[in-house]
Amino acid sequence: MAMARRVSLFEREVHVRLAPVAVELIHGAARVLSEGELDGDVYAGSTMLTVDLARTVDRISDPPDSSTAQRIAFLYAADERCREYARRIAVAEARKTAGCDLAAPHVDVESRARGAELHLSLNVEAQRRNP
Repeated sequence: MAMARRVSLFEREVHVRLAPVAVELIHGAARVLSEGELDGDVYAGSTMLTVDLARTVDRISDPPDSSTAQRIAFLYAADERCREYARRIAVAEARKTAGCDLAAPHVDVESRARGAELHLSLNVEAQRRNP
């Protein structure tokens, strides 16, 4: 065993997060499916975004496989940029589905991977905005 005679004054750590362009690429490649209903003045619904990484192979350098999808799903859940982008999509879809403006929307964002697909579930609860 060798003895260290000199040591670094710096501790290094590697931090991995989704690249800024990844946020737009992920959402741009997503298939969107929304459902929901307005019951009185209360709206409840969900939007599912499905991203098949195979459809992005011409734009990404990472392998479009289940490992990449898992990593994206994990990183997406912790990335406030992604969550805010998802919230905007969810509220826009909810307004379109409800056919009216909504106030105080609460959006729950879940991300998971299935094979080489990323699945984002955006569940929305809101109130009809009164004029």
